[in-house]
Amino acid sequence: MGDVSHTSLSPLPSSDRADVAARLRDALLGASFTADGLLDLLGAPAYAALARSETVPALRATRGDTPLETLVRLFLLQQPVPHARVADVLPVQDCLESGWLTRAGADEVAATVDIRPYGGPGGEDWFIVSDLGCAVGGAGGIGSREEGVVLGVGGASTTLAGITVRTPVSSALDLGTGSGIQALHAAQHATRVTATDLNPRALHITALTLALSGAPAADLREGSLFEPIADDETYDLIVSNPPFVISPGARLTYRDGGMGGDDLCRTLVQQAGDRLSDGGYAQFLANWQHVEGEEWQDRLRSWVPRGCDAWIVQREVQDVTQYAELWLRDAGDHRGDPAEYQARYDAWLDEFEARKVKAVGFGWITLRRTAAAEPSITVEEWPHSIEQPLGETVRAHFDRVDYLRASDDAALLDGHFRLVAEVVQEQVGLPGAEDPEHVVLRQHRGMRRATKVDTVGAGFAGVCDGTLSAGRILDAIAQLVGEDPVLLRDRTPAQIRLLVEQGFLEPAE
Repeated sequence: MGDVSHTSLSPLPSSDRADVAARLRDALLGASFTADGLLDLLGAPAYAALARSETVPALRATRGDTPLETLVRLFLLQQPVPHARVADVLPVQDCLESGWLTRAGADEVAATVDIRPYGGPGGEDWFIVSDLGCAVGGAGGIGSREEGVVLGVGGASTTLAGITVRTPVSSALDLGTGSGIQALHAAQHATRVTATDLNPRALHITALTLALSGAPAADLREGSLFEPIADDETYDLIVSNPPFVISPGARLTYRDGGMGGDDLCRTLVQQAGDRLSDGGYAQFLANWQHVEGEEWQDRLRSWVPRGCDAWIVQREVQDVTQYAELWLRDAGDHRGDPAEYQARYDAWLDEFEARKVKAVGFGWITLRRTAAAEPSITVEEWPHSIEQPLGETVRAHFDRVDYLRASDDAALLDGHFRLVAEVVQEQVGLPGAEDPEHVVLRQHRGMRRATKVDTVGAGFAGVCDGTLSAGRILDAIAQLVGEDPVLLRDRTPAQIRLLVEQGFLEPAE
């Protein structure tokens, strides 16, 4: 990732000129400066190259003078463009006066911020504002060493947006909002959105993102973690893509939390319980330490606040050398003085050695406020492919938790179930064998889980269409295979419970 050439952050556009933001939005849309428009103009290879911070293919594709080519060079490639060309596309005087553009030489103008088209989940045309060179897909990549730099939308942001439960709510909190992507999503299904950040520049940029995307303004508050939130304030949804990087010191506000080890993520999770309304969700991305002599699952269970169900998924693990190299490259240190790079690398390894950290995990943490006497905590590793968006899958997981918590074996046998859509059966065994060694049920949606079942479990799942109770299905299977129906009823509820828990079966009621 490349270094950003400017040595100080540029002045930002005014956030008080909603009229100018609206006119600028209309002009961008009028020129098809959208995610689909970019793909059509640049073609897939050049569009993908932008996401790798490689700009040459996009520069070659925008050598003409159409309105869209002008806007791509101006806002995505950050090239000065002749004033006359921009005036044909944008309300250039308004944009200069309000700070979206600045004069560059006698007859050229330049952008003061990155503006990246972003397609919303319902086909909305949104625009994510960030500092120059700091949009993923922008001209410079994420290589700025400026402490207060505000990044655009990246892989972590889109991951969190995809796993977030999107039921309509009255209140949502985006904690550590950055460029405002989570607040923008929340504004589509929350009556009131609050966005916080330690960095005042991020709050300013969030206001710009919301205005340029045509979304309602959010309640913007400056401060760390839950400090800006009153003690009696609760929310139906809390989301956070926090500065979760485990690093020696806090060089970069957007990524380094400033607390030792994984304390920032732990503190965030532990404090979220008291800020949730009944039934409310809190969803985070996080890093956590794998410490010598300690099970990582136990570490994460200890983070879960009282009165909350939790589903924690570890998506990736890196050893300490991989982890240090990833974030040193993120800051562009590998392109600087080799001696300085080595010293920084040493400092990371010293920090991990002192804390007895052997690896770092990355994943998702979802909490749900519950009144249950015994909250459910699921901690699992799932590095396999998934299908985003997963918000509905997350919500359904907690619905199943409620169902299973309230259902003993007798209730399961009385229950009616349906096989979830797009589950297939695979039989595994030697070629030519009369019977398979085992049967696998596999999901093609959501988490895309696979689970082994016996022949009774496979037959049971295949018949579940909500018509017959589980007990009646088992009685029929017992008659078919010549087994004692009482014994079959005794041993099968555990398998039914597992199939419901993992999302292969759903209650038909």
